[in-house]
Amino acid sequence: MTLEELRQKAFFQNTIDVWIMYCEERGWDWYSIDAYRRFISHLNSKGIKMQKFPLCIKESGGMFERGKDKTQFLDQLSKIPTDDAAAFTLKLSGDTISAIRSFVN
Repeated sequence: MTLEELRQKAFFQNTIDVWIMYCEERGWDWYSIDAYRRFISHLNSKGIKMQKFPLCIKESGGMFERGKDKTQFLDQLSKIPTDDAAAFTLKLSGDTISAIRSFVN
């Protein structure tokens, strides 16, 4: 699925799902806590408006490609007390998608 297809489902998305879809587009392993944190820092540096999103770990799960568990990923993020390890909601506008795609892992 592409970011445009994700936007068609809902114009506002959480950064976890955006991260996973972007990694799938690029053929990257999304299951890297450090890379996700760099991604969030990148979005902040581009001035992307994001609202903290209280993502319920137990209800957000599901198995993704290569058998990696989204719930376990979120659990690991929740143990890091910095803002770059949080989940956010953002608006998937064209400018936001461009900023996302300018991130290089």
